[in-house]
Amino acid sequence: MYELYIANKNYSSWSLRPWSLMREAGIPFTERLLVFGRSGWEEFRQRSPAGKVPCLMDGSTVVWDSLAIVEYLAERHGGVWPEDPIARAFARCAAAEMHSGFAELRGRCPMSCGMRMRLHEITPALERDIARVQALWSEGLARFGGGFLAGARFSAIDAFFAPVVFRFQTYGIALTPACAAYVARMLAVPSLKQWYADGLAETFRDEAHEVEILALGAVIDDLRQPADPGSPQPGASSSR
Repeated sequence: MYELYIANKNYSSWSLRPWSLMREAGIPFTERLLVFGRSGWEEFRQRSPAGKVPCLMDGSTVVWDSLAIVEYLAERHGGVWPEDPIARAFARCAAAEMHSGFAELRGRCPMSCGMRMRLHEITPALERDIARVQALWSEGLARFGGGFLAGARFSAIDAFFAPVVFRFQTYGIALTPACAAYVARMLAVPSLKQWYADGLAETFRDEAHEVEILALGAVIDDLRQPADPGSPQPGASSSR
């Protein structure tokens, strides 16, 4: 059985992609959760060339990039990409654009599923990234006529934008009605509901992530379980 190495569900946007795809596609795997700043990483780095998550291990085969994981799975399982070749081409282009771009959105809106934030500033570059995301979503929803970005079924393109869905929820980003409806639809997908519930249940806080988030916005609400007293807190010395 596949082993999928991921990190904290509250923070790890890259891990969410293959995790949600495999859950929605019914591809069995064993989840290996590595908590930021805690034990297990050194052993993992001995097996993974990059030492980063997500990482898929299939016996002696190691696949250590989220897009590579998707393509590896697509060669072995149906339902990863849309069946229609035109929808599939669009989905691959949009996923690749998400994989390599949107730096301002990533930097200004770090993922924290359980928090609700108000950004201190929405820069012109962030506005452009948000507009481009909405343009991609609107095109996919209109062209392929389904509730998801390349048709009626959740596929890899939706998995690649799943972290953006959580970011838009966290930071209260204003969206067009069609894009807001897509966010609501995605948040009701079983895998995203489970990921969100698991993220809220986490009690560990990673200092670097917490400091970054608090520097960029004001906290409106924190829906997570209370922090583990042993977790590093913003302003405390790091144990890493």
